[in-house]
Amino acid sequence: MSDQPRTAEVPEALNGARFDSVLAKLFPEFSRSRLKAWVLDGSATLDGAQVAPRKSVRTGQVLSLLAEATEVTEVAPEPMELSFVYEDAHMLVLNKPAGLVVHPGAGNTAGTLVNGLLAYDPALGALPRAGLIHRLDKDTSGLLMIARTLEAHTQLVRALEAREISREYRAVCAGRLTAGGVVDAPIGRHPTQRTKMSVHHSGRPAVTHYRVLTRFERFTFIACRLETGRTHQIRVHMAHQHHPLVGDPQYSGRLIMPSGASEDLQIMLRGFKRQALHASRLALAHPISGEPMQLQSQLPDDLLNLLRVISGGKYSAAEFDAMAWPEIPDRS
Repeated sequence: MSDQPRTAEVPEALNGARFDSVLAKLFPEFSRSRLKAWVLDGSATLDGAQVAPRKSVRTGQVLSLLAEATEVTEVAPEPMELSFVYEDAHMLVLNKPAGLVVHPGAGNTAGTLVNGLLAYDPALGALPRAGLIHRLDKDTSGLLMIARTLEAHTQLVRALEAREISREYRAVCAGRLTAGGVVDAPIGRHPTQRTKMSVHHSGRPAVTHYRVLTRFERFTFIACRLETGRTHQIRVHMAHQHHPLVGDPQYSGRLIMPSGASEDLQIMLRGFKRQALHASRLALAHPISGEPMQLQSQLPDDLLNLLRVISGGKYSAAEFDAMAWPEIPDRS
């Protein structure tokens, strides 16, 4: 962030309005909660003086804002190999491997993505959650957005909340789906198994759209798009549809080997120990320039190997990557 304060004069249209409200209108690149924090710590002033958020302002008064990021991440930097599909001064888009924990937790303060991000760019330590806009489960691979400035963080969070960012996943589920559809079912903490989520009436709204990319005899390769971002959402929703993701350790239940499965398929299914889920595509407007962005991550080797065995070698890796979101025909 710049060490020079930003200034703005109160226009006639905002005469008599609250100080915090005027700040939000004149500096829309920052969230209201962040602006309020700066008012309270004196980083936002009125005619050079610290005032209360509710203070009324007058036409011609000068608002000054020293928009300095403050250290919010107390995690040690830890160099690690990270793969980015996009990078500029405002944001990063990372291709996360399966097996990497995103956020530190109790008893797990090292070896996480946050540790690696702080080593890659120490300035991320001044942003909420080291700039991470959303999350992926430990054993889900694929694209993650990271903001590098407060302005970019605010805009990306707003865009995500407004459902202006398209997040598309690829997954392999058990069973043969006949068509795509929508799962609109609330998700909350499981009532008895606290490490799991479940569909139940007291949960938070959750909507997942899914499409069939290709079918196999006992499995289906699907694409999913999220309207909401609940914990384990795709995994819970597909299990709720009785088509859990292959390899899901929490929601697929005990492995039942398909009758007549080849030796290669048996070995693959027994050895695939993570949910077959990959965050494959992002579509969004750049948080600063507004330019449209379309980003893609190729399927990782373990998921391609699973698909190769399930399909009997029918498709190449490039063909699986190229499979596009099919629209449901209008039957009206």
